Amino acid sequence: MAFMEHKGLSDHYHGKNVMTVEQFKRWLKTAFDTNGDGKISKEELRHVMRLTRGLFASWNCGNDFNFADANHNGLIDENEFNNLVLFADKHFNVKIKQ
Repeated sequence: MAFMEHKGLSDHYHGKNVMTVEQFKRWLKTAFDTNGDGKISKEELRHVMRLTRGLFASWNCGNDFNFADANHNGLIDENEFNNLVLFADKHFNVKIKQ
């Protein structure tokens, strides 16, 4: 969570970090896409999960990654980021607002 606060993306709502959809997408790209290809791989996701354990405590990298990876190509691309937005709003310590 300090990771998000450091980026200036965090507000708080009932103990949750609050971000707009656009802030969350920007955060995903800067925090997860470590090789800069515009996509998030399962390996990139695992790396960030280790760095931000509190935020992703309930995340199951295998099953939950597959939820976001709609075309099952092993990468979460721009078209699939909305899947992570929906998932994060329900399961992460994050409130996504419009």
